[in-house]
Amino acid sequence: MIEIGERLLLVGENREYFVTAGEGQFSTDRGMIDLAALAGMNPGDEVRTHLGVPFTVLRPRPTDFFVHAKRSGAPMLPKDIGIVIAYTGMNRDDAVLDAGTGSGVAAIYFGKIAREVKTYEVRPEFARLAEKNIRNARLENVEVVAADMLAATGEFNVVHLDLTITPAHVEHAFSLLSPGGYLSCYTPFLEHTFVALDTAGPLFRDVHCYECIERELTRSTRGTRPSTRVAHSGYVTIARK
Repeated sequence: MIEIGERLLLVGENREYFVTAGEGQFSTDRGMIDLAALAGMNPGDEVRTHLGVPFTVLRPRPTDFFVHAKRSGAPMLPKDIGIVIAYTGMNRDDAVLDAGTGSGVAAIYFGKIAREVKTYEVRPEFARLAEKNIRNARLENVEVVAADMLAATGEFNVVHLDLTITPAHVEHAFSLLSPGGYLSCYTPFLEHTFVALDTAGPLFRDVHCYECIERELTRSTRGTRPSTRVAHSGYVTIARK
């Protein structure tokens, strides 16, 4: 049952809204929606505007937070997050360290899969925003730490770095990983990727670098062709201890 203060997705014909159940009215071009009426509903129920236009009430998934959550910068794209999850084998038994939290989008994806996630963000204002987004995702297994990951302690099955990589970051990640654990580094530029590869090479037994090119297909009355969106986003280096 939906509770007051819960983040929700309202889906209608050619419209989608990210709202919070609670007091007040939400204004749309299809009419006003009573946010208080959302509390007590169940996902899949229907709410109508004062004009009678229906919207389906849904609990948001990580993909919805990627689209709708407030951002502090450009988050990792789902395709790159997917590579990290797939090539590290991240699962419900894992403790994950995530560094370079940003808006918290990757941490939300990881938190829905791993046993626990500790995410480090050196910029306090970014950490506060990420904590709010993660709280809205109703994830109690994700902890936001406003600090440099070089101060992190403990043992983790996966360490994920989305920041300007230095040898110190890779070396510290190695010290935090359990035997057989994985390091992943997301780097937008080849120069940073080379730092990750060159540092990881002598330490880790299995090092690979991936670039995922994504092309969405678009259809029109003229025909079907790949989207003109930029296909490249960054590089993902995966290394195993």
